[in-house]
Formats: sequence, C-alpha cells, structure tokens
Amino acid sequence: MLIYSAKEEEAMNFNLVPTSLVVFRFLISPFLLWDAWDGKTSIWFIIGFVAAFISDIFDGIIARRLGVSTANLRQADSWADVCLFGCVFISAWLVYSEVLISYRLPLLSVVVVQLLWWIINLVKYGKPASYHTYSAKFWGLTLFIAIVSLFGFNYAGLALWLTCIAGVIHTIEEIAMTLILPVWTHDVLSIFHALKIRHKFQNIATS
Repeated sequence: MLIYSAKEEEAMNFNLVPTSLVVFRFLISPFLLWDAWDGKTSIWFIIGFVAAFISDIFDGIIARRLGVSTANLRQADSWADVCLFGCVFISAWLVYSEVLISYRLPLLSVVVVQLLWWIINLVKYGKPASYHTYSAKFWGLTLFIAIVSLFGFNYAGLALWLTCIAGVIHTIEEIAMTLILPVWTHDVLSIFHALKIRHKFQNIATS
C-alpha cells in the first residue's frame, strides 16, 4: 500500500484541477441544451456558458504551469470544446432558428471547412488534431462574444459575422498545419510553429 505525505497528496490533488475543469465542461454542456429545450433560455444558460468558457481558459494555463499538459488531456480538452459548442449550436437552433437561417451562408461556410478539417485529420492521423493555436483562441473569443450577444441580448449582426470569418480563417490554417506536419502533434501554436517542427523532422531524417 502506497503512503503519501501531506504535501504529496496536496500536489496530486492540485494536479487534478485541469482535468476537473475539462470534466466540468463536459458535464455542463447538456444542461445548457436542457435549458433551451423548450425554445427559450433562462439567465442560467448565460451563467453556465460563461463558467464553461472560463474553465476552457484556465485548464490549459494551469496544466502548463503544473507540467501536466499531456496529449490525452489536450485531446480531452478539444473534445470538451466540441461537446460545449455543439450543445450551444443545437440550443441556438432551438431558440433562434430564424436567425441561423438568415445567416446560413457564413454559418454553412464554417460547417464546410470544419467537415474538411475532420476528414483530412482522420485520413492522415486517424484522430482529430489538438493544436490549440492562437487563431483557435481568437475564434473562441469571437464565439464567446457572439453567443453572449445572441442569448443575452438577442443580437447577431456583426458578432456572428466576425466569428464565422474567424472560424473559416482558423480552420484553413489548421488544415494547412495538418498537411505540413508529418506526425500528430499537440499544442502547435501556429502554422509558423508547424513549419519549424516539420523542419526539425526533416533534419532528423537526413542526419
């Protein structure tokens, strides 16, 4: 039987914080959908989404500070984002279907490039990428603004257009990164970082 000191137990518990934040995002996502199921949302939808968004910001920061930013954790983080924004999109359809229909062109553009992203990653790596790029962070910020604007203030307009444009640019960058990188790699911040990693692999192969 392993016996840990109080300091070791405290460190182990603190190391679970990033995982707990990811799990929190998984768990709260269906509650957002449940709140929108009757065609309208309460203030708890916004509160829950803001809490989930904050957890998305801090899980990666804390994981890197603690040195526990593993490939599995980063993949789980990506899947939690898919779960969260998937539930938010379905909620938006339930509550604001007429808005989504009126903005179908920019929204479908994002859907098409995202589907292409999935296909290319699954064909090349057998699993989705988990780059966590700067452009992904910017897209996440624009998504946050658009979602709060829509559900909190019944406004789409510029906020929705901005997030769609950011989403297309971000996705195209990550598709290019997947085509550039020879092996699956997590936490690649931009296409320039991907080019550096590719160059390192080429140097190793020729040495």
